[in-house]
Amino acid sequence: MLNIVLVEPEIPNNTGNIGRLCVGTESRLHLIHPFGFVISDKNLKRSGLDYWVHLDWKEYQNVAEWKAVVPDTSRVFLMSSHAATSYLETEFQDGDWLVFGKESVGLSVDILNQFENHLKIPMSPLIRSFNIANSVAFVIGEAKRQVSKK
Repeated sequence: MLNIVLVEPEIPNNTGNIGRLCVGTESRLHLIHPFGFVISDKNLKRSGLDYWVHLDWKEYQNVAEWKAVVPDTSRVFLMSSHAATSYLETEFQDGDWLVFGKESVGLSVDILNQFENHLKIPMSPLIRSFNIANSVAFVIGEAKRQVSKK
């Protein structure tokens, strides 16, 4: 099982879509506060449709609380547009942690400094970023492809 981590998600529709993606890929979703919505938000539930009840998810009050449950921090991969290494150049394993920052600013320098594995999603210089739900889909798709071959 892969672990998808959203740090301070702001938009309920994105989190709902990512929750649905996690159900479909049998991945666990980890949500780190503060959120830009409440879990009962109708937009969150609408985006996750009726799949939300099947979602394996956990929430944490802060990064330190989440980090305390990670058994091996060398298997934590943080997505950042400033990273040098592409997620396509990475060998993923079952149980890996794929971390995404909030929609407006990504991951803070403080969080990035706590972990060594920083990955980017290659993209045209004509855009600043991909939508977070699309970003999660790219990375989890590649990780699941690799894990299924082992």
